[in-house]
Amino acid sequence: MSQPVIEAFFDEPTNTISYLVGDPATHIAAVIDPVLDFDLASGEADTRSAERILAFAKDKGWEIAMVLETHAHADHLSAAPFIKAQTGASIGIGAHIRDVQKIFRPVFAMDDLAVDGSDFDRLFEDGERFRIGELEVEVMHVPGHTPADVAYLVADAAFVGDTLFMPDYGTARADFPGGDARTLYRSIRRLLELPDETRLFLCHDYKAPGRDEYRWETTVGEQKRSSIHIHEGMSEDDFVAMREERDAGLSVPKLLLPSIQVNIRAGRFEEAEANGVTYLRIPVKWNSDNSA
Repeated sequence: MSQPVIEAFFDEPTNTISYLVGDPATHIAAVIDPVLDFDLASGEADTRSAERILAFAKDKGWEIAMVLETHAHADHLSAAPFIKAQTGASIGIGAHIRDVQKIFRPVFAMDDLAVDGSDFDRLFEDGERFRIGELEVEVMHVPGHTPADVAYLVADAAFVGDTLFMPDYGTARADFPGGDARTLYRSIRRLLELPDETRLFLCHDYKAPGRDEYRWETTVGEQKRSSIHIHEGMSEDDFVAMREERDAGLSVPKLLLPSIQVNIRAGRFEEAEANGVTYLRIPVKWNSDNSA
């Protein structure tokens, strides 16, 4: 079986890793989880991170045919539309993005949002297979962090999104709307049924205490041996209790509100107003009677 060429691109402001995954036989590639640079304080958006991937692909002779999202991210905005505009690539995500759209459409009063996933070009079902050039990719539905998370399996590599972090950091939170710690445990156990030598490529790293460098590649065997959250012997009930207690103390991601409303549209912003400016929605919830 041909092995993919994998190039990682780390975005330190969001601690996100994007990947270029290519078929060496055909030089056709896909980009996984690309980041749109966005400064919340100023409202300024930039495509420099995506341009870095495109420049690398051009220099190495890769043809980008697909952009693959592991889920609708809550911590960064997607650059998928920019890459599509530059390359003609199709944008794919798990079919359960429809569930996420249904959850968040009323949150942001996005009455014009279609909840059928039609903002995306491809909606992948669990077990579905497709190709990047001659490389076969298998889709694994791994909900729990969100209802729509998927992993992409390519030869001995699995791109698992936010479901797992490095063994010394643990696992994804499961307290977002539609998330569930018990479902997350079962999804992770499914991933850990892959061969021990399977390489796991992660979407984030935050440097666990005592570690000085960023890391984003591990293996199934390493996770089973040493994950602080889901090592062998960790029962489902113990994991759920740990995860729910930990999640209760976590703060909301800084870019959650802009990220979700953009990413459930496949990275597309709403149309600009007459002044040429695009606006995002910020729901305001009053906790007292001071709204008058």
